[in-house]
Amino acid sequence: METNFNKEREDFEFQKMASKKVVKLKAFYTHMFLYIVGVILYVLKDYVGLPLNIFPVKYLNGLVMCIWTTAFLVSAIDIFASFKIFGEEWEERKMKSILEKKEKKQKWE
Repeated sequence: METNFNKEREDFEFQKMASKKVVKLKAFYTHMFLYIVGVILYVLKDYVGLPLNIFPVKYLNGLVMCIWTTAFLVSAIDIFASFKIFGEEWEERKMKSILEKKEKKQKWE
């Protein structure tokens, strides 16, 4: 009975971790889409010469694009490098370790 409870708890924790990963990926892909739109608008404005003087686009300049590109690359490295370094095997080992420590603390004697 207790092993079944542990298995369910472990599955719940893994599901929670997976949903956090999905939320993080969704936010990254949204950022990537907005970044691509921003790059296209910047190129059209500065290199093609289209008069795009609407509110957010008129403030796109080289400095803003450098800062945005840096932020985008940092978030990409954070997501994909951490997924490679801290892969599923690492997550499973860490989760089991945490759950075992919790279990030892909660035992009634």
